[in-house]
Amino acid sequence: MNHVVELMLKPNFVAEISNGYPLILKEAAESIDETLEEGTILKIVRPNRKYIATGYYGKQNKGIGWVLTNNPLEEIDEVFFEVKFKHSISKRDKFYKKDDTTAFRVFNGEGDGIGGLTIDYFDGFYLVSFYSRGIYSFRDAIFNALKKTVNIRGIYEKKRFDTNGQYVDQDDYVEGEVGQFPLIIKENGMNFAVNLNDGAMTGIFLDQRNVRLALREHYSKGKTVLNTFSYTGAFSVAAALGGAYETTSVDLAKRSLPMTIEQFSVNGIDYEQQQIKVMNVFDYFSYAARHQLKYDVVVLDPPSFARTKKMTFSTAKDYPKLIAQAIEITAPDGLIIASTNNASFNMKKFKTFIDKAFKEKSKRYKIVEQYQLPDDFATLEEYPEFNYLKVCMIQLLK
Repeated sequence: MNHVVELMLKPNFVAEISNGYPLILKEAAESIDETLEEGTILKIVRPNRKYIATGYYGKQNKGIGWVLTNNPLEEIDEVFFEVKFKHSISKRDKFYKKDDTTAFRVFNGEGDGIGGLTIDYFDGFYLVSFYSRGIYSFRDAIFNALKKTVNIRGIYEKKRFDTNGQYVDQDDYVEGEVGQFPLIIKENGMNFAVNLNDGAMTGIFLDQRNVRLALREHYSKGKTVLNTFSYTGAFSVAAALGGAYETTSVDLAKRSLPMTIEQFSVNGIDYEQQQIKVMNVFDYFSYAARHQLKYDVVVLDPPSFARTKKMTFSTAKDYPKLIAQAIEITAPDGLIIASTNNASFNMKKFKTFIDKAFKEKSKRYKIVEQYQLPDDFATLEEYPEFNYLKVCMIQLLK
């Protein structure tokens, strides 16, 4: 059993933790022993030592741990995880019953009651992601509880932590059937190739499911579509299946070329009829502007932070510039799909980036749709800052 220590809150943080705020910030603690072992159970108390909640110590970029329960009698053990998993999986019952979708999130961190832990379903395989050494210390209890809750084809894991905040290279297989990769999953009838044992990412971002569906169903037919920061080309696949005249996928990573070809191929799309560019997105914007290229739809889904030899990009600082460059190559009445998963700002702030870019270019626009996390990515309604995904469909007006 994990060791238990008392964590006293500063007076001005008592109310928010008492009212259900799940994240334990470093500045909320009166004092914290920096040598404390991650995974230590925290008995969180007021300055008068009256009990508030129980959590765990686990350092990640968001804080030093997460609240797990406000019941002083509740043990953080295998039974605790089993109860949480049963509840979360019951909420996803409609996803398990879908024939045209075989990949979705079954446990979403603090939204399902355990910050720092996510579990995704891929056609019978379960991928468990740990975001701190603290939550990883409960690994055995978590896997045992999961196996008691669902029928498992196989389990894989991702340790999304180390001292530098980078992914730890590892053998991701845990137990059960050894996957034959790529595994072909379905999403709203589209096929996607995924790899559960090949680095930090799988080949598909499940949180963009509804956006890909909208692109396919409403914004692609007969259009030219530019997909920037395209990764494995999932948006390009959705556009092509929606009847796009042509797609262009641009990403700096060399692996994006074979992975995008693969995604087209598993959907029966002739990749040679599509454009796939391995280059810096900003360089491509310059190239497209020089050649007076215009696209009916431009997809912007950059990483929160990226560094190349030439430049550093941060969505919090540089997104207006990104949109401004996209405007230059968007056709009149065209659409910009602007997306970010940066949790450091909300949708209202994101819209100020959009407005700034269009004013800079003296262009008019209309946001025709907006999206945040889909239903399987459970969030806490009273704390919208944890709903990290922000997507706006922006029409460039004539």
